[in-house]
Amino acid sequence: MASPQQQPPYLHLAELTASQFLEIWKHFDADGNGYIEGKELENFFQELEKARKGSGMMSKSDNFGEKMKEFMQKYDKNSDGKIEMAELAQILPTEENFLLCFRQHVGSSTEFMEAWRKYDTDRSGYIEANELKGFLSDLLKKANRPYDEPKLQEYTQTILRMFDLNGDGKLGLSEMSRLLPVQENFLLKFQGMKLTSEEFNAIFTFYDKDGSGYIDENELDALLKDLYEKNKKEMNIQQLTNYRKSVMSLAEAGKLYRKDLEIVLCSEPPM
Repeated sequence: MASPQQQPPYLHLAELTASQFLEIWKHFDADGNGYIEGKELENFFQELEKARKGSGMMSKSDNFGEKMKEFMQKYDKNSDGKIEMAELAQILPTEENFLLCFRQHVGSSTEFMEAWRKYDTDRSGYIEANELKGFLSDLLKKANRPYDEPKLQEYTQTILRMFDLNGDGKLGLSEMSRLLPVQENFLLKFQGMKLTSEEFNAIFTFYDKDGSGYIDENELDALLKDLYEKNKKEMNIQQLTNYRKSVMSLAEAGKLYRKDLEIVLCSEPPM
């Protein structure tokens, strides 16, 4: 039997702050793998149902299995049987829902890559705490959300705690992309296809025929096709066009430099 202090916090509240949302997430994502799944998911749903009943929200059905199935159909947007942080943000009544605020500002992977290029000012392959703060400040201004310095600091620290999986105080591109809606997160498509530095250098050199240090849109098109075929992944023309457009958002005047493509395709950002 769980003791009172182990009970999930805040589920009964009408609205949650960013910090409270994070506490709920960390409570239920017990293994820290970035998903609420399996037994974690059952526990979350049971506690959510209790909280809803406690606040007078009654469900149409009394069958736990049916209610859970209906719940997952509504909120598990990519139908993988797990709840991601982005999906949880749709479920819980977060007063300062900066995750949703982010989506209104950056609605597509192309816009996301453009924002990344703007805020990864030192081209390190990471957004560090001071860069992230500028990113969020700009985001809140565009969304016409009032904020003060302490609130901005809270948002910055909360996002770092949410997405900085290795605890180094900065966010890599793949970590930051978890802010995107699942269907827009083209970087997820590259999971399992990440290259070592040696593999990447060999591929880039092959397509950079003149040794200029960059490739153009057509060469990127061919590179992506080859990468998918090599990994036996299916991709239609529309997907290829979208991915190419997203990656080319990192380019300068149509030139995609080695370091920028390396951020997307390598297991580790360039040193």
